[in-house]
Amino acid sequence: MTWADFRLERYGRIVKPGAVLLLLTVLALWRVDANVADLASGITKGVSIFRLFLPPAWSAFPSMIQPALVTVLLALTATPIGAACALAFGLAAARNVAPPWLRASARTAMAFERGLPEIVILLILVAAFGLGPFAGIIALVIGSVGMLGKLVGDAIEEIDPGTVDSVACVGATHAQMIRFVVLPEILPALLANMMFRFEVNIRASVLLGAVGAGGIGYELTLAMNQLEYGKATVAAFVSFVLVFVSERASNLIRSRVLAGDRLA
Repeated sequence: MTWADFRLERYGRIVKPGAVLLLLTVLALWRVDANVADLASGITKGVSIFRLFLPPAWSAFPSMIQPALVTVLLALTATPIGAACALAFGLAAARNVAPPWLRASARTAMAFERGLPEIVILLILVAAFGLGPFAGIIALVIGSVGMLGKLVGDAIEEIDPGTVDSVACVGATHAQMIRFVVLPEILPALLANMMFRFEVNIRASVLLGAVGAGGIGYELTLAMNQLEYGKATVAAFVSFVLVFVSERASNLIRSRVLAGDRLA
């Protein structure tokens, strides 16, 4: 290969978007006043702070088990409830199932919810219900509806119209069409997406716990506020284990569901 092979016409599809992306990155760095000196000093300071978290206070590990279970239970409780609510919203948001006015209302509500981070929803709920897991569960349920509802609605709209029409031609009611056509068609996708949402809810539970929902996130924040950095390291390690295990379990179950295998 020679230099003649590197022509702009040949690599234009890569060079031009790359140049635009580079320009936008440089402009963004300039607007946020980022510079190499601050980066270097920040790394040095970060290393010195990181040393405060070592060694971990492993003696605090037994006290982290119960908060970790609370975090898991938050996700386990919120995910199926959110999936059930999302199914109702998905049916209302599907063009081939719901009337236009209902579809527009459902899509607008879910889009509005997705624009609100769970932490903002939690702060509103904490003001209404107080601190504790209950507010965290409601926040995760609402977050699940916004995400899963859209996915369910899109899956319903992708059902073969011929299948729906054939069932309608034999005299099936609207409810029977949903029961015997729509639900069996979308069930594998719903279960797979529900497992993915469970993984997301585990991570969100750790974050929400830091602002009042309880669980391992609360323990991490409490240790940081009390300057118990070794204990905070253990809490962070437990959080990592929870997220890693939930991700692996979610990927395994989703792959088996999508492949049509039995879970037991």
